[in-house]
Amino acid sequence: MEMRSLGQTGLKLAQLSFGASSLGQEFRSVDLNEALRSVRTALDLGMNFIDTSPYYGRGMSEVLLGVALRDVPRDSYLLGTKLGRYDGAHFDFSARRVVESVDISLHRMGVDYLDIMLCHDIEFVDMRQIIEETLPALRKIKEQGKVRFIGISGYPMNIFKYVLDQQPLDVVLSYNHYTLQNTMLADLLPYLESKKVGVMNAAPFSARLLTEQPLPVWHKATPKVRAIAKQAADHCRSRGVDIAQLAVQFSIENPAMTTCIVGSANPENVRKWVDWAALPIDQTLLAEVQQILAPIHNWCYVEGRKENNDPGAGE
Repeated sequence: MEMRSLGQTGLKLAQLSFGASSLGQEFRSVDLNEALRSVRTALDLGMNFIDTSPYYGRGMSEVLLGVALRDVPRDSYLLGTKLGRYDGAHFDFSARRVVESVDISLHRMGVDYLDIMLCHDIEFVDMRQIIEETLPALRKIKEQGKVRFIGISGYPMNIFKYVLDQQPLDVVLSYNHYTLQNTMLADLLPYLESKKVGVMNAAPFSARLLTEQPLPVWHKATPKVRAIAKQAADHCRSRGVDIAQLAVQFSIENPAMTTCIVGSANPENVRKWVDWAALPIDQTLLAEVQQILAPIHNWCYVEGRKENNDPGAGE
């Protein structure tokens, strides 16, 4: 796969990265052996960066990664996790928890250092704490060598500018905002580039919205959004293409997005995505699908505290 530089970090990531949220049974019950094989399949196919969080499975994802990576040379892959979110409504971005969280993640995964550490879903808290307490504590950990690069992740676009206007970051991770349906992350790219920050994109399927699969019960898409997304999927099917294929291809096409993080506890899904990434995108079909999705282009929902969200979110 194509390798791309991540901001000023010196890291090179494949255009597809492995997201390990599924290993924590975030979306369905998983088969343990399949889950472990999905990690090795991803590495074998060139997905050299693995993204996880203690929130995924409440530690389960990190523990399973520790098993899957046990005999893999540490210098053959890049590893990132997060801190601050530990359950649905459990957030702790205190300096004390920063230290504890890094050490616990290292222990769970059986490694001596992390390539990337992100503050997870900061839109759920008073973001002044991230500026005044969390990031300063994380920089001390970076100086100790336990973490190489630091950043933030979350859903609203507002959070990235809020933090970067006040603090430098190595990397940011955005999800659901560079897809067939929503390209708000692309609009933010000039600003992010001016801050010399590495950009990672995640969730090209927008939590199954851009697939043939039924949406999870917690999905926030409105009836209008669901109906129009189904029209797009039906159109792709009529042309003999799975809309999920087009979604993956679109989300890796912009080289300014260093990588697109996508994950599954099913190794066959991982193989399929890598195969799709190698195929040329059908520009005619892409234009047709974008036209169908135009009425819901850049629709987004509210996540976390309302004051931390983008104007128009949820409308």
